[in-house]
Amino acid sequence: MPGRNPPRFEHDSHSMPTNVSSSLKGAYLGDLLGQPTALTDTIASLSSIPALPSRALSAERIVLTGMGASLHAVHPLRVSLVRSGRTAFVVETAELIHAQSALLDARTLVIAVSQSGRSAETVELLNIAGRKASRPFIIGVTNGADSPLAQRADARIVIRAGSEHSVSCKTYLSTLAALEWLGGMLCGEDTAPILAELRLAAPAVEAYYGDWQTKVDQLAVEFSNLRHLFLTGRGTSLAAVSTGAIILKESTRIQAEGMSTPEFRHGLFELISPGLYALVFAGEAAMAPLNESLVNDIRRMGGRAVLIGENTVPGPFRLPALPERLRPMAEMLPVQLLSLALAALAGHVPGNFERAAKVTVVL
Repeated sequence: MPGRNPPRFEHDSHSMPTNVSSSLKGAYLGDLLGQPTALTDTIASLSSIPALPSRALSAERIVLTGMGASLHAVHPLRVSLVRSGRTAFVVETAELIHAQSALLDARTLVIAVSQSGRSAETVELLNIAGRKASRPFIIGVTNGADSPLAQRADARIVIRAGSEHSVSCKTYLSTLAALEWLGGMLCGEDTAPILAELRLAAPAVEAYYGDWQTKVDQLAVEFSNLRHLFLTGRGTSLAAVSTGAIILKESTRIQAEGMSTPEFRHGLFELISPGLYALVFAGEAAMAPLNESLVNDIRRMGGRAVLIGENTVPGPFRLPALPERLRPMAEMLPVQLLSLALAALAGHVPGNFERAAKVTVVL
């Protein structure tokens, strides 16, 4: 009824299953456990992609676009481009085609990211660009080798992550890897060292998931009595913040909200209570103290918060120690395991779509 508090996900510690991981099943879990193989295949394929033409490398501006997780995956690339002196915009594909299509001219390089390569917005972007006399150069990043994006883009990166049955996970990590490699090319870096670092990703993901059942059970206990769930971070961590909020909602049907760490301080303190939990990404070393201070403030005010990073206490929220460019991939791993735990507590099959679909076909 209107005016009532939103539902709590409360669990009696005496009746809570001690091993929620034993109840998990479904295609989503299979996709999660298949991420190391997907990353290996993606990274192996990158070295065979042809070099980009000078028109793409010297574009006056770069527009990074996608929908959902595909859109949020471009955040680390944008940070790299801006830091290298390039002019880069992040524009949701629906906004690009309906409100900002003036960007689609010959001065622009468009990096269009779409897991399927055939979503309604992506296809319309290709149609609009194709009708222009002065059209942008389009690089398509997709898992769909036979998709409209792969077939009609001026250049393509097919991530070859294999089939994905449920919520974006292995295609997301593989997209991050491909965009990191692409960013190096656009910033004039030698891509061989980038590929060498990217090859460290698959073993790290496999090691993190080696005790996934134990980690999921720990998270199930930690996240009892949950009312509000937030994810916050800065810089490249905004990719995990935004994508994490999406996959938590998709896979658990629990409301989760992602925002920057400073944005949380603009009014959200009023929600702090024992039922609030904030996942705060430590991020880059220079920003980590600022993010950790939010964790301390939330705890001081009676809420619950945890810092996700390489130097946290052992457990689900400690990230594998990896090169900086791989951190956005590692940051998604605790969120993925949390999605399993929360789905099990709520009695859902994690990642099982009931109303949505894997590919959106309506504008």
